[in-house]
Amino acid sequence: MTDHFSSARDVFDRDRQALAETLERIRPTFDRFVEALLAVRGKVVLTGIGKSGIVAHKIAATFASTGTSAVYISAAEALHGDLGVVAPGDVVLMVSNSAETVEMIKMLPSIKRIGAQVLGIFGKTNTRLAERCDLVLDASIEREACPLNLAPMTSATVAQVIGDALAVAMMNARHFQPEQFALFHPGGTLGRRLLLTASDVMLTGETLPMVGPEASFEQLIAEMNRPNLGAVFVVDEVEKLLGIITDGDIRRAMLPGGRGPAKAGVLMTAGPKTVRPDTAVGEIMDLMERHKIYVVPVVDAEGRVAGILRMHDLLS
Repeated sequence: MTDHFSSARDVFDRDRQALAETLERIRPTFDRFVEALLAVRGKVVLTGIGKSGIVAHKIAATFASTGTSAVYISAAEALHGDLGVVAPGDVVLMVSNSAETVEMIKMLPSIKRIGAQVLGIFGKTNTRLAERCDLVLDASIEREACPLNLAPMTSATVAQVIGDALAVAMMNARHFQPEQFALFHPGGTLGRRLLLTASDVMLTGETLPMVGPEASFEQLIAEMNRPNLGAVFVVDEVEKLLGIITDGDIRRAMLPGGRGPAKAGVLMTAGPKTVRPDTAVGEIMDLMERHKIYVVPVVDAEGRVAGILRMHDLLS
């Protein structure tokens, strides 16, 4: 049987060695590079071509999602109008393994005239392009993981990790918080947990199942089945929450030794866990998981029922 795993081991070993060597090479320049990015008055414009362009695009996306205003333009398209994205006060961050990309060299006069800085993450630092940049990080490698030493594997990994290191350094410098990350990811799980509140997802109005404490067993069953939300709230005359009755409470009441078909005030669980309308969804989910409950009443400052939340609604 062919030992394919040895190929994997070779790639990992090569990349680990290259990253360790790169870390020492970028040490003299890294702090100044980060400070230059932090001082940007405008945005960071990432550019590259080929595989380096893919890496540049990923770095731009990472920057943008972690507090640094950033966009990506293809070096090829930049020469045909996309340089209009660049404005005075911006920084153009070029990514290139060869550091001899013709398209990038041709971009330089326009970038300088616009009034933007030029930084580079280059696999070579002794080229005309590298010499004309304001700052350069050395992303050179001895050899690609490719057995032919042709496909840009290790070089792409090194450039990508440098981009991640820059993003993390700027996050730390800016004290970037989860709430800020969520702001840029409203469609993601973290965004929903931190940005949405009970008032955004709770059911309200006529859908709320409510009965008084004197309601008969038949009345509370009818009210529970009306919206079919798995629970009914027991409230006083001004809709202040007194307790909750869930499907599980009904089943347990009908078991041998249970309370039987009693009134709502007898079957209810008094003083249930509640949340306010402004409670974050993440906090509500933690509450539900911690106490193994699947329905939570939402109450206002006076304890009146404002809505109902189900685990199903939060997950969807």
